[in-house]
Formats: sequence, C-alpha cells, structure tokens
Amino acid sequence: MLKKIKKRNINGLLLLDKSIGFTSNKLLQDIKVIFRAKKAGHTGTLDPLASGLLPICLGAYTKFTSYLINANKIYIVTALLGEKTNTGDKDGIIIQKKDIYVNKKNIIKKINFFKGKNIQIPPMYSALKYKGIPLYKYARLGINFSHLKKRKILIYYIKLLKFYENKIKLKINCSKGTYIRSIIDKLGDELNCGAHIIKLRRIQISHISILHKNVITIEQLKILIQNYKNNKLNIFLIDKLLLPINYIIHYLPKLYLSYTLINNIKNGKKVKVVSFVKKQKKFRIFEINSFNLIGVCQINNKGYITKYKLINFI
Repeated sequence: MLKKIKKRNINGLLLLDKSIGFTSNKLLQDIKVIFRAKKAGHTGTLDPLASGLLPICLGAYTKFTSYLINANKIYIVTALLGEKTNTGDKDGIIIQKKDIYVNKKNIIKKINFFKGKNIQIPPMYSALKYKGIPLYKYARLGINFSHLKKRKILIYYIKLLKFYENKIKLKINCSKGTYIRSIIDKLGDELNCGAHIIKLRRIQISHISILHKNVITIEQLKILIQNYKNNKLNIFLIDKLLLPINYIIHYLPKLYLSYTLINNIKNGKKVKVVSFVKKQKKFRIFEINSFNLIGVCQINNKGYITKYKLINFI
C-alpha cells in the first residue's frame, strides 16, 4: 500500500495508455497518489478487458473532462465469430454457438449498415448506473431491465481491417455513448453466427491520439509507483508529463475580455459581448493582453454569456 502524503493543488492533463486487466478507477486512484493530487477525474471509463487511451485530468482541469467524455472516439476491435456470450465479450458465458458461413464481401456489406445514425440500448454488462448501482452488478444477480433508455449514437465510419480464420478486426469511429460490444453482438446476429469481443483498444479521443509523445504506459506507471515507495520520486520531474488545459479545448476560438468583464462573470453578473460571435457559440476566455486562459463560455443568440467554466488556480 502506498503511504499517505500531503496532497497538493496540481493541475494538468495526463495521457495514460491503459493495459488490459485494470479498472479505470484503480488507475485513477494510483495517479492521484503519485502526483499527490487533491482532485482527479478520468474522461471516460474503459472496461478491464479494454486497453488504450485514458486521459486523466488533475485539479482544476477536472471541470473540463466533459469536453473529452462527450467527444468522438476511435477504437480497434477484434471479434470472434461463431460464439455469442451473455456479456458480449470473452469474459462472459457462451450462450450460443453456430457454424460460420460468411466471406469478406458479406461482412463488409453488413458492417456498412451500422454507418450513420443508430439507436442503442445500453448492455446490462456495462458500468452505466441505474439508481446509483452499475448495471453489471444487477446482471450478475440475474436481473435484466427491459426499460432502459435508448441512446442515439453516430457511427462516422466502421472499417474491416482484417478477416482471418474465425476472427474479424474492425476500426470504428463513433460518437459518445457508443457501446462497441453492442455493435459486435448485433453484427454477429446479422451474420447469423454470433460474435463477441476478444480484444478492444481505444486509440483516439477527439484530437488526442494514443501515439502522442506524452502518453505514459502502465509499465512506466509501475516504475513511478516503485520509485515513490523507495522515496526516489522527483515530483517536479513527473509534472512534466502533464499537458496544459489548452490541449483539451484548443479547437475553441479565443474570446478576449477586459478585466472588468471577467470580474463580472466571476461575480455572476450578466455579460454581453460583441455581435460578431453569432455563429460560434463556445469560446476560450482570455484577458486582453494576456496569454493566460481564464476558462470557457457559451454565448446565446443575443450575445449574452449564458454558461461558463472558469479555472480557479490556487
């Protein structure tokens, strides 16, 4: 067990390459300890079965996790054909076996049906909560809900990368809230042979790629933990792994406001900005003649700032 130490107000974005077998929350807690952070939050859970990009926000940056949670994601998924499981992945129980009579042309034809707008019902074996309890806990007790709210999702593209033996490998670019296991399960039904996930990797969230130079692996994380235990950890050295908040929201245009207007926003007063912002609704707020990011805001059709999130650095 890691020893307790004095926590600090550290702010930043850490890009973690999650390995198979770990829960997102366990890694989040480890990161909090390593960085001595008072506050931290991840930007979208990955199941223990899955690997890949898991951005973690520290400190004041936790206010901006939604910009990545609500962003598009890209996955690489490998599925086994001929077997359907109760969880939609290899950790589940096989509930159906069928012979496989498909070819590459047939698979491509079927996956093309998934492109565009879709409706999904969250799978029972998921971390989505119902009355404060994850659905998978109900499922393990044999409880199944048929009245779960349907979700509108968007599949930007789904591409067959490889078809070999009884396996398929796909690349999927999708909107927030998309359950890849549901896509694979439904695809198996469409192919009339059943299918389930045997490997899943998230390679991109919004503009952030798993190939970014600042991405840290579990193996590197273990070294940090061990160095922490041995009192060899240079806290200022690992801070260099953190990216600035601008990296999350750099695509938003800048809005420069006076010191007075920024103070008015902070004090909850109504603030109106110039009319040129009619088409664009969201902005990064900067003080005039300053490079320091103050926060983000949303502007209505009348030019008033209606929603905002400010960075309160201590």
